[in-house]
Amino acid sequence: MRINSPKLNIMYKACTKASKSLIRDFGEIENLQVSSKGPGDFVSSADKRTEKIIIEELLKAYPDYGILSEEVGKINENNKSNRWIIDPIDGTSNFLNGIPQFAISIGYEENGEIKNGLIYDPIKNELFFAETGSGAFLNNSRIRVSKKKNLKHSLLGTGGPKSSSKLKNEIFLEFIKISKNVDTPVRKYGSASLDLASVACGRFDGFWQRELSYWDIAAGIVIVKEAGGFIDFFDDNVNESKKMNLLATNSLIHKELMDLINKKNIEKN
Repeated sequence: MRINSPKLNIMYKACTKASKSLIRDFGEIENLQVSSKGPGDFVSSADKRTEKIIIEELLKAYPDYGILSEEVGKINENNKSNRWIIDPIDGTSNFLNGIPQFAISIGYEENGEIKNGLIYDPIKNELFFAETGSGAFLNNSRIRVSKKKNLKHSLLGTGGPKSSSKLKNEIFLEFIKISKNVDTPVRKYGSASLDLASVACGRFDGFWQRELSYWDIAAGIVIVKEAGGFIDFFDDNVNESKKMNLLATNSLIHKELMDLINKKNIEKN
């Protein structure tokens, strides 16, 4: 793999090193599905082990850089100019149940803007990455968003809600509303980072989801943008300390889908 970027190179090194233990852990999870004690504890330790390897590699190269990661929270938080945003296993429920749809996601933020993003699917060996101004790639190939212009004929992805969500009913009604306006059933794969990667490479024409965390989407934001897509946040919800509502599309169906999301008269039957 040839990556001509110092930041992306260290992200790639950290990611590939962590993925080796993650793949081993996944193999053991598959054999322990029926154990209520093992998998619950095991996936937590897998998250922490993967995260530890990634953080160690990133800090070895850039010891003063800040870090925001799902498990440990913030490190070097006084450095607000240079920061890594990490989700060690995006798609934890899939991982726990032996479903091969999860990823390591790392974003690099500079002065509040995501400049580099890397999403690695270790099971399929698919590496999505991008740097601002340099395009987006899947392994060694340049990727672009799809060219679909009509929402009705588009393939969309979404996710959620969690059982604890206070917006559960609203999210289900929104899913029904959007599903009624497309020919192909909406996909729910359980990994926001891979859903964003799917928009970037043209597998999905669009993706929307409410109540996302910053580490779910940081890497995917720059990858979608560099692939020619469009990122938007709806309901004025753009705050890393809160859950975010995100829409990502190929740009051609963006207005039509955003208008549909914002439409309040949701049918309830």
